Amino acid sequence: MAEATKKAFVTGHPIKHSRSPRIHGHWLAEHGIDGSYEAIDVAPEAFADFLAGLRANGYAGGNVTIPHKEAAFAGVASRDHAANEIGAVNTLWFEGGTLWGGNTDAHGFAANLDDYAPGWAGNGPAVVLGAGGASRAVIHALKQRGVRDIRIVNRTLARAVELRDRFGAGVSAHGPAATAELLRDAGLLVNTTALGMQGNEGLPADPALLPGHAVVNDIVYVPLETPLLAAARAHGLKTVDGLGMLLNQAVLGFERWFGVRPKVSAELRALIVADLVPKP
Repeated sequence: MAEATKKAFVTGHPIKHSRSPRIHGHWLAEHGIDGSYEAIDVAPEAFADFLAGLRANGYAGGNVTIPHKEAAFAGVASRDHAANEIGAVNTLWFEGGTLWGGNTDAHGFAANLDDYAPGWAGNGPAVVLGAGGASRAVIHALKQRGVRDIRIVNRTLARAVELRDRFGAGVSAHGPAATAELLRDAGLLVNTTALGMQGNEGLPADPALLPGHAVVNDIVYVPLETPLLAAARAHGLKTVDGLGMLLNQAVLGFERWFGVRPKVSAELRALIVADLVPKP
C-alpha cells in the first residue's frame, strides 16, 4: 500500500501574501517528495479548533504566522527551548501523538548572518531596534551565539525593559535618545521595526555613527534593500538583508515534516526575489 502524501501548511490571518508555499514547494520538487504545503487563512477565533483538528485532517505539521504565534505557544502540548525562550511558536509538528511547537526564527536570523557576514557574533556589542516579537527571536539568537552586550532601543521604553528583564544578563534597555551613543562602538545593528518597510520608508537609525567594522542587518525584506541598508552601504558598511532569515527559518520545519534537510540555494533565493517584484 502506497504511503499517504505528507501534508503541511502555513496559517495566519491574512495569509495570501505568504512566500512560504513557494519556498516549500521548491524543496518538495527539488527532492522529489510526494507532499503538499498550502496557505490556510484562519481567523483568531477559529484557531483553537484548527489546531485541535490537525491530526484528523492528516497534517504532519505546519508554520504559524501573525497573529497566531502566541496562541500556538499556548495551544501545543510541548515546546522546544527556543519557543520557550522567545514566547512564541512558528512551527508545529507531531512526535508520537503529541503536538509540539517550536520557534525557528532565531535559527533563521543567525544562519542568514552566517551566510553573508561570517564571524558576526564576535564583532562587538549589538544594537537591536524594536522590542516586538521579532526582536525576541533576534535577542535569543544573539545570546545563543555568545554576544555579551545587547542593547535594545525602543520608542516605548517599558517594552524594551520587559525584554531586558526577560533575557537577563548582558541585555540593556534604552529609549531612542540614546541611539547615537549606543552605536559608536557597536559591531552589529539589527532593525526589527517596520521602519523601512514598503509604504513606511523611514530611517530607524543613522548607520554613519557606527564604526567601520560594523554589520547592519534589516529583517525587513520588502523592499530587499531598505533605506537603512542603502545608507549603511553608502558608508561602506557590511549589510545583510532580511530575506535569508525567511529562507533559513523554513529549513527546520521542512526537515521535521518531510524527513529531508533542504538547502537555501542561490536558485531558491532568486525564485523568491523574483516574487518580491511588484507585478504590473
